[in-house]
Amino acid sequence: MASTSKYKGIDQLSARDKVVVGLMVIVPTLIVVWLVWLPAVGTVLLSFTNWDGIGPLSGIKPVGLQNYRDIATIYPPFWPAIRHNLIWLALLFLIATPLGMLFAVLVDRGVSGTRFYQTSIYLPVVLSLALIGFIWQLIYSRDQGLLNAITGGTTDWYGDPNVNLWAVLVAASWRHAGYIMLLYLAGLKGVDPSLREAAKIDGATEATTFFRVVFPVMRPINIIVLVVTFIESLRAFDLVWVINKGRNGLELISALVTQNVVGEASRIGFGSALATIMLLISSVLVFVYLRIVMKED
Repeated sequence: MASTSKYKGIDQLSARDKVVVGLMVIVPTLIVVWLVWLPAVGTVLLSFTNWDGIGPLSGIKPVGLQNYRDIATIYPPFWPAIRHNLIWLALLFLIATPLGMLFAVLVDRGVSGTRFYQTSIYLPVVLSLALIGFIWQLIYSRDQGLLNAITGGTTDWYGDPNVNLWAVLVAASWRHAGYIMLLYLAGLKGVDPSLREAAKIDGATEATTFFRVVFPVMRPINIIVLVVTFIESLRAFDLVWVINKGRNGLELISALVTQNVVGEASRIGFGSALATIMLLISSVLVFVYLRIVMKED
């Protein structure tokens, strides 16, 4: 006698179940469309206008690619912002991310006080970047900061445009390393112990076992970490905005968008063009990520 499936098809559901399933699909879809896709499309459309946010939408005048030409040619903060975002990405990727991976390996090995280290390293992740900015301000303050008190210097770590970007990156890395540690720690817990045992029997060192066996197995985690690092470097905003609103050596694309959209300038069209550039840059990595995931599937 053939066994019947324990799962019901959509045609076998009761009317009430169909309503519930429909709501579970429609409601999240409407929320995503309303909060994500409509603002994104609206931003792209406004980027081709000169709207200042005042007056009715009927008064909006299209200007074509003028905003984009102005950004590239007569808007001085733009190219420094691009450079700073690239520096932000490089430092997070080359220093903070490997540091987080190292923390994960050490915690996974069960060193003494693992719970304390895991909690203390992850603690900055639960704090907002704005609060982290205030915490590090106590360290970087020129007159009363801990760092100058220890070194005997008088450097204005947040005010000097020659050093403030690097000071902020230290604070950002402090938070990013804890987040990466958590991701890799979850990945390490999912690695089959027999793989390490087999490598140990073959005489591989711990370092060789990690980089030749464990690390390749965590490929999905590696891709997630890459995406997270890229997004974090692009959307970096809170920290620099708390310090000086993204000026004087701390120009970032996200800060420029905010300055033009909600700042005193109130140049909605111009700020939308900057936001569209951010959207295009982030879409590149999202596209690559989806290609990799779909190829694996």
